[in-house]
Amino acid sequence: MDWKKLGKVLLFPHIALMILLVPTAAVLLVGSMVFIGTESPIAIVSYVIAAYTLTVWCFKIPHLIDFFKTFKNENKYARRWYEDERLRVNVSLYGSLSWCALYGIFQLWLGFYHGTFWFYSLGAYYVCLGAMRFFLVRHTTRYAPGEKIKAELEKYRACGIVFLVMNSALALIIFFMVYFNRTFDHHMITAIAMAAYTFTALTAAIVNVIKYRKYNSPAYSASKAIALAAALVSVLTLESTMLTTFGAGTMNASERKWMLGATGGAISLLIVAMAIYMIAISTKKLKELSKEVENGK
Repeated sequence: MDWKKLGKVLLFPHIALMILLVPTAAVLLVGSMVFIGTESPIAIVSYVIAAYTLTVWCFKIPHLIDFFKTFKNENKYARRWYEDERLRVNVSLYGSLSWCALYGIFQLWLGFYHGTFWFYSLGAYYVCLGAMRFFLVRHTTRYAPGEKIKAELEKYRACGIVFLVMNSALALIIFFMVYFNRTFDHHMITAIAMAAYTFTALTAAIVNVIKYRKYNSPAYSASKAIALAAALVSVLTLESTMLTTFGAGTMNASERKWMLGATGGAISLLIVAMAIYMIAISTKKLKELSKEVENGK
């Protein structure tokens, strides 16, 4: 038996088999954890398949990197994507706009379906964030960053003002959550998935707020401030879920209310501070622009 050839076949299987392994391992793992049990023979098989899938994909990473480098250099659409920074930013803005709008509509539907003020409040909040993003995307698709700086500053200030108004809606969400002790008990897997999404969204939002400052575009900065506000609200929802899902027996209702109230208050104050900063900075720069115009005359 050619052990070298066998090892190569096992560690570097065909790409079709590698792709098939991913959903197979995922279904087996979730099925064994949720329905069958973690000590069953099927669960053991699922662990082996998952470990094997991870191993072969790790071995494939260098080849994937070379493939994407070649694709980027030889494909004209890929070259345009990597060379056109404005295109990438606008696609990102449209993607976040679509997600925010769909998520807001979904929350409104949950409010209608369950007849609860909690989902109505969340839905209204995310729909307003989506409307603000649409307000900004209309500008960024027409003009390059900094091309209409006065209009961008005005939109930046308008977003800050809307943040202040929307904070009242956020306060209602926090009040509803704390006063009525309104929480949701999700399955452990769902809660972990929510945690992964929330921390990813929060990290990306913080990185983008800093990263997009280099464009010197108030419109881009405002869009990333909106993403940060959405991520912060997700943190509040996640905390409520985690306390209910994993805090049973370790924390009473009063302690949960104090924790949620403290986190909600901190998030609300942070959004207010961000709104005031946006209004103050944009107002200051608009005054400077007006002075420059007057002096130019």
